[in-house]
Amino acid sequence: MIYANSESWQLFFACFLSNAGDLYFCKMAVQKKQCPINRWQLLKARLNNLSAEEFERAIAEQPDITVIDVRTAEEYAAGHIEGAINIDYLSYDFLELLERLDRQHTYYVYCRSGRRSMRAATLMRNGGFQSVFHLDGGLSLL
Repeated sequence: MIYANSESWQLFFACFLSNAGDLYFCKMAVQKKQCPINRWQLLKARLNNLSAEEFERAIAEQPDITVIDVRTAEEYAAGHIEGAINIDYLSYDFLELLERLDRQHTYYVYCRSGRRSMRAATLMRNGGFQSVFHLDGGLSLL
């Protein structure tokens, strides 16, 4: 998109984040201006985010759920939440492995810092999973 002002033409990039049909726009100026909307905040706002305490309590009280660790196999082997399955977000077959899961089931997703699990939970939500919960801040907070 190009916008004109009284002094000269300024080039603006329209950046967008499409999430379940919603479209968010922010205008980023080339002239050292920052986009006021953090895209991670937009993604996170669309998820069921749980604090470390809420996450621990939920997985302890709900026996019919699946806990997914989206870290690498090496990270998982070094220590994980008891009963969690490992589906590496960075693996080539991540989406294929998600496709095998029941979209009607309840999933609790975590990683080390919350970044990968936020992305994984967003993919799951956009892929039609009905009940996905994300550990806000990741395993490092437990």
